[in-house]
Amino acid sequence: MQNPNSQDDSYLQFRQSLEKNAFEDISEKIIAVILFSCALVSVLTTFGIVLIIFQEAFVFFQEVSFAEFFLDTKWTPLFAERHFGVWPLIAGTFLTTVIAMAVAIPLGLSSAIYLSEYAQPKVAAILRPAVELLAGIPTVVYGYFALLFLTPLLRNIIPLEIFNALSAGLMMGVMITPTVGSISLDAIQAVPRSLREGAYALGITKLESIFKIVLPAALSGIIASIILGISRAVGETMTVLIAAGQQPKLTINFAESVETMTAYMAQISGGDSPRGSLNFQTLYAVGALLFLMTLVLNIVSYWIANRYKEKYE
Repeated sequence: MQNPNSQDDSYLQFRQSLEKNAFEDISEKIIAVILFSCALVSVLTTFGIVLIIFQEAFVFFQEVSFAEFFLDTKWTPLFAERHFGVWPLIAGTFLTTVIAMAVAIPLGLSSAIYLSEYAQPKVAAILRPAVELLAGIPTVVYGYFALLFLTPLLRNIIPLEIFNALSAGLMMGVMITPTVGSISLDAIQAVPRSLREGAYALGITKLESIFKIVLPAALSGIIASIILGISRAVGETMTVLIAAGQQPKLTINFAESVETMTAYMAQISGGDSPRGSLNFQTLYAVGALLFLMTLVLNIVSYWIANRYKEKYE
């Protein structure tokens, strides 16, 4: 005959199990609600920023036509004779970005290839955090380093203005190198080892396998890293504000002072124009254009990453 005490113990354990499962279900639901709330805050914050930018930009375009904004070649909203042609700011942004990517792409891709294919695991474990540490340096430090060290050094070699696009672009390239290198490294390491071994079995050298097998297989990730690097270069503020100057010029001469879109936004935010004035509204017009540019770059990066992604079994 079964012991009544054992029946009571089994029933008690069953009740405790039910209560524990109910408590775990409630806890999971609470955690899910908290996580959903955090995600919702991020989404709502993004929508709020976009709404404010384009709402203020709409006010600006009620007084300044699209033709004047996109077809004029002078940007002098703070002068007596005001012009609102945004192309000098776009040209300055484009010039510094091209210089930055001319530095970041070879440095970042080369570091990714070395760390993935050549470096010993112990060496890679030390060098990768050291390279990524560059991303943690404040951008204002890069700006002053470019202005006080790099520019005087370059002026001994080539004629440059004190504020110039070359110094700002070179320092931005160093700053963006970890972004290109880190993402490219992840893409290269995701290539299956079997592809490399198959190439070696066919008698291909290691260098040939890198350029003919590994890099084409990781091309989507590499291109995505480059586009993300361009997005960061376009949105960089303090380095170009300090080193490139604040003279909006429609030029491709890297030796001259230029002004980028972000540098102008920082200038207006510093209090040069009263809040609510037309000059102040230019901040939102330029910000809206910059937002659309970076949005397009991120969409292109996402599309390329998915369009050319290699899938392996």
